[in-house]
Amino acid sequence: MTTTPSGRRGRGHTLSSTGLYLGAGIAAFLFLVPFYLIVRNALSTDAEITGEEWRFFPTDIQWGNVTELFDDPTVPFAQSLWNSTVVGVLHTVGTLLVCSLAGYGLARIPYRHANKIFYAVLVTLMVPTAVTFVPSFVLVSSLGWVSSLRGLVIPGLFSGFTCFLFRQYFLGFPKELEEAARVDGLGYWGAYWRIVVPNSLNFFAAIATITFISGWNAFLWPLVIGQDEQAWTVQVALSSYMTNQTVNFHLIFMATAISILPLVFVFLFLQRWLVQGIAQTGIKG
Repeated sequence: MTTTPSGRRGRGHTLSSTGLYLGAGIAAFLFLVPFYLIVRNALSTDAEITGEEWRFFPTDIQWGNVTELFDDPTVPFAQSLWNSTVVGVLHTVGTLLVCSLAGYGLARIPYRHANKIFYAVLVTLMVPTAVTFVPSFVLVSSLGWVSSLRGLVIPGLFSGFTCFLFRQYFLGFPKELEEAARVDGLGYWGAYWRIVVPNSLNFFAAIATITFISGWNAFLWPLVIGQDEQAWTVQVALSSYMTNQTVNFHLIFMATAISILPLVFVFLFLQRWLVQGIAQTGIKG
């Protein structure tokens, strides 16, 4: 009995699909292993975490770790969660507004030096953060913004990379919609606010997701600026559980598990717009 070409193609397609599903399953497993370890260790004692005998899950779940975490007088973890939330939201909203306006201006407003300004923005991407860190701190300190939300949020509102993404996106935005808005008497601001923004929500949501996650996970700048315990962000609070003398493993893992929940919710809520928005960044003008 001979095998037809269509039969071989069908068998090859099945093997290919099986390989794809197998690879996706392995990737998903490897992706979920760190989350399992975080949850497992967050509900364990230090002895179970560091013990030689490994258990898939703790024999006695330590729900009291949650209470201990929030009742710890040395680390204001609840305050740090609130600070990170405020900083993340303000950082995201401010970055979207500033960078989208800058990108729209570079893409649409006719100005003979627009390309020079754009190239100058691109040059800032090549400057290491360490070079501007000290001058930024001196400026913030001279303004009296140390241990304040202004010092945590305002210096990071502009991002050259985000401005670049917005410019590239607006270059591909249909000009016909904006021209119709100008016929109705709208200027650049009216076209931006009433036409461009409502029709670019997918892209804005994608940038908002990336910006919020970046702001939430920021560590070095909040560590230097938040010198007062009441100004700590969640990442700074996490680092305080590791000292030269002791390491509170169960509190580190519990704090980590709680601190990643907002990021998980944000990602799950905006994942559809995130994929669509990232795809749109490849539009060329």
